[in-house]
Amino acid sequence: MLKTELKLSLRGMDMFIFAICAPLVVLIILGVIYGNKPAFEGAGYSFLEQSFGALATISICAGGVMGLPLVISEYRGKNILKRYKVTPVSPAMILLVQVTIYFLYAVLSLFLLYFVAKLFFGYQFRGDIGTFIGAYILVMVSMFSIGMMVGGIAPNTKMAGIIASILYFPMLIFSGATLPYEVMPNALQKTVDILPLTQGIKLLKASSLGLGVDSKVIVVPAIIMTGIAVVSVAVAIRFFKWE
Repeated sequence: MLKTELKLSLRGMDMFIFAICAPLVVLIILGVIYGNKPAFEGAGYSFLEQSFGALATISICAGGVMGLPLVISEYRGKNILKRYKVTPVSPAMILLVQVTIYFLYAVLSLFLLYFVAKLFFGYQFRGDIGTFIGAYILVMVSMFSIGMMVGGIAPNTKMAGIIASILYFPMLIFSGATLPYEVMPNALQKTVDILPLTQGIKLLKASSLGLGVDSKVIVVPAIIMTGIAVVSVAVAIRFFKWE
């Protein structure tokens, strides 16, 4: 099932464009414009180093929040899930296969971002690699769980697309994935703090820059991400619609 779904995903090219190419394009633009300029006056790290954790979430958001629910809802609309219902395939297995595919996209995107940033723009990873990987996986699980929930309960593709768009575009633009969180006015920062991806980006920035464990930048975002993941996965499996 994983092999077949991966082939279908690659043929579509959508995720290759939005999950692989889009983050690289943003990275190159930022690298060309800002290079190794300090993130702010007196900062010990560059603008690109500050932005790396945020750029790594573009692929996660594209796959988890937009791609995953659209695929599941499309299968529901075409009665593919209805056929699966009479087989040993469970909702958890269907969702897990899709999550695995977008996990592979996200990991590939992360490696490409790192090597391009390192080779062409002198990027330096300043944090602890273990902490960063743990934070990255937590953000993935949280974002993918939201996609699982939308895809699992949306009655049709149109509704899934509307819900996914309402979640995806505000998070992509205002959470710090493309427009840096630090340049936003204070009022806007307080508003976008309610977006789950904002908390995830704070977590990744702190772990990639080695800012240490702090209640604001590590503990609180980690708790929020974990809570979102647990609730969303539970809702997705419990209320999964076959047709």
